[in-house]
This record gives sequence, structure tokens and C-alpha cells, in this order.
Amino acid sequence: MGDHDKENHYTRREMLKMTVATGSGLMIGASGLGFVSHLIDPKVKPKTAKANRNETVAFYGKHQAGIATPQQAYLYLISFDLETESKHKIIQLFKQWTKLSELFAVGNWQPNAANQQLPPADTGEALGISPGYLTMTYGLGPTFFKKNGRDRFGLAHKMPKFLKEIPRVGNQNLDTSISNGDLCIQVCSEIKQVAFHAVRNLINTGIGTVSVRWIQEGFISGAKGETKRNLFGFKDGTANVKEKLDDTVWAGADEPSWMRGGTYMAYRKIQMFLEDWDQDSLKDQEDTFGRMKESGAPYGKIHEQDAVDPKKMPSDSHVRVAHTYGAPIYRRSYNYASGINKLGKLDAGLAFICFQKNPENSFLPKLKALGKLDALNEYTQHIGSAMFAIPRGMKKGEYIAQALFES
Repeated sequence: MGDHDKENHYTRREMLKMTVATGSGLMIGASGLGFVSHLIDPKVKPKTAKANRNETVAFYGKHQAGIATPQQAYLYLISFDLETESKHKIIQLFKQWTKLSELFAVGNWQPNAANQQLPPADTGEALGISPGYLTMTYGLGPTFFKKNGRDRFGLAHKMPKFLKEIPRVGNQNLDTSISNGDLCIQVCSEIKQVAFHAVRNLINTGIGTVSVRWIQEGFISGAKGETKRNLFGFKDGTANVKEKLDDTVWAGADEPSWMRGGTYMAYRKIQMFLEDWDQDSLKDQEDTFGRMKESGAPYGKIHEQDAVDPKKMPSDSHVRVAHTYGAPIYRRSYNYASGINKLGKLDAGLAFICFQKNPENSFLPKLKALGKLDALNEYTQHIGSAMFAIPRGMKKGEYIAQALFES
């Protein structure tokens, strides 16, 4: 079918208007979302994929999924700007996103309405495919609470104590169009098409309430239980925190009540100058990191997991600087590759993501020191940046950040 109904010559827009006007029961205005095909009909049971039902991660829990969850192969990080000043519309959107996330996480989808003249309720590209351990993680940026000095929704007094834009540091040339944002969703899965399906449907549901500011894709690969490699060919995240996440990741009693059990996501898009790196000697590459490229062992040691001895490394090596400054962080980074840039060189690098309970004593001191001292600065440049507060997890029946709005 083209832009018109072939029998009656009505446009699709006219048919939608007629359907609503004649009382079909599909209420556009009540939700504030403004996109009829993505309203969830509670009377219709969701469809279920005939796929591996074990490849799921629970959406509900004490903490949001997608943080301590074993890292999946593919990432989409989406940043949104709010297009409304209505707190009610935001709450309605968060309820819709919660419902969709619950469905998608277990491989379900919303069936179409009986009226075939309406757009499909689900875009369909993940039908029958395993979730692939799909997770959706939601965050709030500083400008969700205050923008241009104004308390946007009467929630500024509940703003997390460490939530602010990441300060300027050395070795950055930030593009504001791919930095910051009012909201974010991190979507991860072992199956890229499943992750994209979630992204697409979550974006569609938000039409009229939010607009996409930027999207960052990522990928990572490696044997189960082994440290993954970045595009420089080195193991990335060997020293990552592996236990006692309460000490490192999860916000505690010093935060507003709705944030306790949540965390802070720090994001940096780091462009790598791969052509320059590829012409450097192996010795120089290893000196730059302070680790052996193949084994991942720190200088002066034999095995990857051996304790780091900074004195055995060059003073400006990446590992030595990162090890010396700031408390531990929980890394969950991905590689990215986006074709070529205007100079005909590879547009690729690292979508650096980490989680911590207090960025002021962990991530930010590391970032500042690395910006000044890191030998890797010769081969990298930070071009994107964001900080988001990740609310605590939800129980079934709750919606995203409910305690923020209702406590």
C-alpha cells in the first residue's frame, strides 16, 4: 500500500484521525506520548518468542540490570533531550518504557491492534529471536533537574550530590552535539539486532516527550571469563573491580533516598588515531600502556592478574597513571568503529563507560591525571562526554525512578 488507502483514497493520517474520532478506544492525548502505535493495550497479552528462554536478564531487581551484569557483545547508548515541561508526561513515558523493557527483556513483544489500518505496535525485527541477555539501563543527566539555573520539575532538591557535567580536562576536543543530555538509556545484548529493536521501539514511544540527542554504538568480543581487548590490541579492564561493589559502585546513605542502590555512569567517547598507532613499534606500544600486549601482564610480572608495581613502568604509562590516582571504578567500556572521517582515516575508538558511587574521588581524579600525564594522549582525543545518575532498581509494579517522583 502506498501513501493512500487504495479503495477510499484516504491518507493514513486521515484514517488515524477518523479512527480516534469515532471512538476506537485508542486515546492519544491522555498519555502525552503522541504516538498511537506505541501505546500498550493492557487487555492484549504480549507475544512470546520461540527462542532460548534462558538467555534473559531480569529487568526488575535491587539494582538496575546492565551494570554488574556480565558484559554483552553489543552496546547502544542513547542520550535524549526533553521536549516537555510536564512532569506528568515524563512519568507516563517512564511507565511506558518500564513496560516495554519488561517485555523485551524476556523476548516478548506487543501484538498488533485488530485494526490493520493502524501502524504495527512493534517494529518486528526481533520477533522470534532470543533476547541475548538484553538489558536496558536508565539514567538522568544534570539538566533533567536544573537547566540554565532553573528547577525544571520541582525536583532539584532531590538531585544526587555528585551529579554534574564532567569538568574540562586536558586532551579533549568535545563535540557538544555528542555530549551530555537530559536522559540516557544504555541498551546491551549479545545480539545486535535485538538491541537495535529495543532502541528503535523505546525511541518511538518517546516521540513528543523526548528527542534523541545522540546515539553511540559499541562492540566487544572475547572468550568468556577473559579480559576483552580494545582497538589498540591491549586487554582493557584487567584491574576492574570484581567484588565488593557496595564499596565502589552502589550509592549509599549519603545520597537522596531514591538514589540509594543506584550509581553514577561516566561516559567518554575517545577517538583513537589508529593509523599512527599501527606504525609504532611493539616496544613503544607496551611502554605506553605499561603492560605486555599479548599476555596483558604488567611490567615486571608474568601473568595478567599479577599485582601492578608502578615503579616497574614508565612514569607516563597509562596503567601507572590510572593506578596512582583516584579510587577504583567499575569499567564497562566498548569499542566503536564508524567508517572513516573527513580526512579519510578510520573513525574508531573507545566508548568508555564506568560506574562508581562517588565520581569525585574516583573517576574524576583519574581523568584529570590521565589528561595531563598519560602517554596515550599522543594517540587519542576525547570528543564526547556525559555524566548520568542511574536510579536504583525497581520491583515489579514500579516504574523507572518512581521514588524520585513520589517520595
